[in-house]
Amino acid sequence: MEGRKPLSRSAYILIICCIAAIGGFLFGFDSGVINGTVEGLQTSFDSDSVGTGFNVASMLLGCAVGAFFAGRLADRFGRRTLLIVSAIFFLVSAWGSGIADASVEFVIYRILGGMAVGAASVMTPAYISEVAPSRYRGRLATIQQVAIIGGLFMAFLSNYVLAYISSSAVAELWFGFATWRWMFWMELLPAAVFLVALLFIPESPRYLISSGRQSEARHVLGLVMSEHEVGDKLDEIHATLVQDHTPRLSDVVNRVAGKVHGIVWVGIGLAVFQQLVGINVVFYYGAVLWQSVGFSEGDALLINVISGAVSIGACLLAIALIDKIGRKPLLWAGSVGMAVTLSCLVFAFSTATMVDGSLDLSDDMGVLALLAANVYVFCFNLSWGPVMWVMLGEMFPNQMRGSGLAIAGLCQWLANFAITMSFPVMLASIGLAGAYGFYALCAVLSAFFVLRYVRETRGKELEEMAYD
Repeated sequence: MEGRKPLSRSAYILIICCIAAIGGFLFGFDSGVINGTVEGLQTSFDSDSVGTGFNVASMLLGCAVGAFFAGRLADRFGRRTLLIVSAIFFLVSAWGSGIADASVEFVIYRILGGMAVGAASVMTPAYISEVAPSRYRGRLATIQQVAIIGGLFMAFLSNYVLAYISSSAVAELWFGFATWRWMFWMELLPAAVFLVALLFIPESPRYLISSGRQSEARHVLGLVMSEHEVGDKLDEIHATLVQDHTPRLSDVVNRVAGKVHGIVWVGIGLAVFQQLVGINVVFYYGAVLWQSVGFSEGDALLINVISGAVSIGACLLAIALIDKIGRKPLLWAGSVGMAVTLSCLVFAFSTATMVDGSLDLSDDMGVLALLAANVYVFCFNLSWGPVMWVMLGEMFPNQMRGSGLAIAGLCQWLANFAITMSFPVMLASIGLAGAYGFYALCAVLSAFFVLRYVRETRGKELEEMAYD
């Protein structure tokens, strides 16, 4: 029997991490589903480019709020509890976004969904990092990015299939409802599964210890590690927590130096650069982008499906590499790859001409743009996509993990909102070439940021993470 325990323990850890990662799947689905509904929103709500941009980006305001308050509330109520709340919000948002009859109503439901996405985006990596052993914590935490891309892929595939059945996102599908509404309602099933499954996973042992629930923490640690390791791990976790108060937001400040701990600034840099390279323009506006360079609506949605499949392949490769070569090399290589591929996109789009109000690429430039875009997506999902979330989940010391995640998550989603809101304006003013030129510059800067400021966390216990 002794020989069977490690195998069953490993299987248990994998199962609870996969359940937590369903939050990542819904994060991806909720983020990607908007991609195929833009035309439906414009038609149903009679919105202009700025109004459409806000309808698309409104979720991200909720994401910023959700990420910030989930990180803080999780220190008070627990990681699992906040994931349960996010599951409920996913259900409400999916239903409400589909029944909305006006922009204001739609925005309210999307903000609720955004709060769920924001909470899941920071709580899933935090939960996984706090229950996973250090030797394969990176691989388990990367499951979240696979889930995010899986959610995006399923949203793209669902949008494509529904639009194919009805002929258009604005056409009626079933029971007299437009197709774009059904695109949102497809999220109800995985959200319900997430809610039910969360009821069967334990709370994070590090949260339990910080809350003074020692016996529960000992029990949970006994489920994820051997019995002789539990006592030592309890002592190590205790040693990293400030005994005179539970974790709070002010822990991000070095009281002696009177300034924010350096590790917080690094977390903010990682979070913001992940957005400045423009990846969510592809996620949110992919269909519009490809239609603007001459592809039909059906072809554009199919290209999104292909990009989703490429992304999953990249994430699987990241899982194989992250605990072998480390986080920092993957981030740097991804930055270089994105800088090169974004530059290729700039070149291709700079050759486009206007035909009947739409951009037109030559056959050669169209092929270059399509290949460069997919290689760019591959580079992102091999590096910054999964690794940023892995690092945010593990780089902060125990005492300030919730607060550090709250601040980094808030900055990540605010940057996401700024990039998403600005893209339609950039598209109308400086064009695709100008917009992608900005993203290429940010990719170059991110490479220097990684080399100068990011520290490797591969193989380190969470109790070894330093403040500065």
